[in-house]
Amino acid sequence: MTTTTNALTLDIPAGVPWIDFTREFDAPVAAVFEAHRDPEVVKRWLGPDGYEMEIDEYDFVSGGTYRYTHHTPDHGSFSFRGMFHTVRANDFAVQTFEFEGMPDEVAIEFLWFDDLGDGRTRLRGRSVGRTVEGRDAMVQSGMETGMAQGYDRLEQIVTAR
Repeated sequence: MTTTTNALTLDIPAGVPWIDFTREFDAPVAAVFEAHRDPEVVKRWLGPDGYEMEIDEYDFVSGGTYRYTHHTPDHGSFSFRGMFHTVRANDFAVQTFEFEGMPDEVAIEFLWFDDLGDGRTRLRGRSVGRTVEGRDAMVQSGMETGMAQGYDRLEQIVTAR
């Protein structure tokens, strides 16, 4: 795997139910957005290294829904589902996010696709959970490692185009 100089940054403030993140990419906004929209590309980068992704539905448009399952190397599986409330091409998305293993802990997530010029993109996000405990459980699940590994693979995909 190619090493990137663009690291994931997480801000996990104590006592509140949200997480903020930032990740830059050496690729244009349109490429980063398209890699979030196209389910065949999403399968190649979303989640931790070594996991395979099966998509039941994935419609990255305003009002669209999604459901997918990650299969681990040791034959475990984890399913997620939600709805894309607002999607503006190359700009912004709002979605719900629910790990089916923790029903009732639905998060609302915001994604901003910022054009930095010179063919570079900053992806900013905020995930707001229902409770601090639910947010903390998500953090303790290894979320940061999975996000960092996934975004490193995304970097490879969008810079290879």
